[in-house]
Amino acid sequence: MDIELLKRIIVTNRQRIKEIAVVYRKYLLDENMNYVFTGVRQSGKTYLMYQRIQELLEQGVDIKRIVYVNFDDERLIGFSSSDFDAILQAHYQIEEQKPVLFLDEVQNIPSWEKFARRMANEKYRVYITGSNAKMLSSEFATVLGGRYQTVNVYPYSFREFLFVNKFNLENGWQYNDTIVNGVRRYLDDYFHNGGFPENVVAAQKREWLSALLQKMLLGDLVARNGIKNVNTLMFVVKKISESDKKPISYTRLSKLVSSLGEKTQVHTVIDYLRFLEEAWITISVKNYASRFVEREGIKKYYFCDNGLLNLFLMDGNTSLLENIVAINLKRLYGDDVYYFRKNIEVDFYLPSQSALMQVSYSISDTETKRREMESLLKAAEYLDAKSLIIITMAEEEVIDKNDRQIKVIPLWKWLLEQ
Repeated sequence: MDIELLKRIIVTNRQRIKEIAVVYRKYLLDENMNYVFTGVRQSGKTYLMYQRIQELLEQGVDIKRIVYVNFDDERLIGFSSSDFDAILQAHYQIEEQKPVLFLDEVQNIPSWEKFARRMANEKYRVYITGSNAKMLSSEFATVLGGRYQTVNVYPYSFREFLFVNKFNLENGWQYNDTIVNGVRRYLDDYFHNGGFPENVVAAQKREWLSALLQKMLLGDLVARNGIKNVNTLMFVVKKISESDKKPISYTRLSKLVSSLGEKTQVHTVIDYLRFLEEAWITISVKNYASRFVEREGIKKYYFCDNGLLNLFLMDGNTSLLENIVAINLKRLYGDDVYYFRKNIEVDFYLPSQSALMQVSYSISDTETKRREMESLLKAAEYLDAKSLIIITMAEEEVIDKNDRQIKVIPLWKWLLEQ
C-alpha cells in the first residue's frame, strides 16, 4: 500500500471532519471502550463516527491522534488485510502519539476482525462501522473476544427527526395545542417517508428511497452474496411487505413466491431472508410462546424504515403503524422484543418490561376495541404482564378492566415518550 497516499488521506480527513456540521445523536459511549457501529446503509453510522471525533476533540484529544479511514474510498481499491499495518506506519511517520483509530465500512476488507482484535490487545482505542450484521456473528464475536461493544444505529427516531427539522419541544409542549398540531404534521412525513438522515432533506423523497433500496438489494445483497435469481429476491421482499405483519413460515413464503411464477425452494427463501437481515433491510420478531424450532421458522418481518416499506404499499397505513412501532421497540430493546401467539395473538411482548402492546389504527369501532382488549387481558393473565398498551394513530384514553389498566396512546405521543 502507498504510504504517502495514506498520509494524505489521514491528514485531509482530520481537517475535513473537524469542520463537518453534525446533528448530535444521543449515544452514550465509554471513553475506555472500543466500539462497532453497525446498521443499515445510510442510517448515519459515519456521522456518528464524526460526532465521536468532534466530542474527543472537545475533550482535549489532540487532532493529530485522529486516524480516520473510510474503506469505501476509491483510492483504497486493492487494500487487503496485509495493508492494515500501513495505516499505523503512515501515522507514526508524521506523528509519534498513539492514534485513535476510526475504521469506516471496514467489512469491505477480509480478515478485518483479526486486525481489530490485535489493536484492542495492544490497547489502541478503536471505532469501527459496518453495514453488514454478519460482521457481528458469533464467528466474528469469538475472534473479537468481547473487546468491542456494539451500537446498532437506526435511521432517525421521531425526536431526532423533529430536531433536524428545527422543531423544538419546549417544556410543557404536550399542553400546547399549536406545538401538538405541529408534531402531528411532522409525524405524517416521518410516518410515510421514514427517518434516513439524507432523505429528511431530500427534495424527491420517494425517488431517493427507491434508489437506496436498489443499491441495497443489487449491491449489498446480490453482489455480495452471489445471488443469481434477482426476481426471486424481489418477490420475497414484495411478499414480506404484503404480509400485513402476520407471522409467516419459510414454507408458506416459498409457496407464495412460487405462485408468482418463480419456483423457489425453502432453503433459498431461508438464505434470502438471512441476507435481508444481514444488510439490516429487514428485522424479524419471534413468537415468545413457541418452542425454539418454531421460533426460528415462523416470524414476523418488518422493514428497518417506514419509507422503504411504503415503496411497496398503496394504502398501507395499518402496516406502516405496526412497522414504525416495531422499529422503535427494536431500537430500544434489541432482541428482547417478541410477539405472543398462543390461541390469542398480541403484536408485541417485552419480557424485560413486563409489557404487552397491541397496535390498532383506530379502536373507535366497538368490536375492534373489544377484540384488542380481550387479547391483551388474556395474554396478561398468562404472562402476568404489568403494562398493557394499545397504540393507535390518534385515540387516547385509560381503560380499567378486570382489575387491570390498559393505556391507549396515540403514536405521536408514544414515540416522544421513548
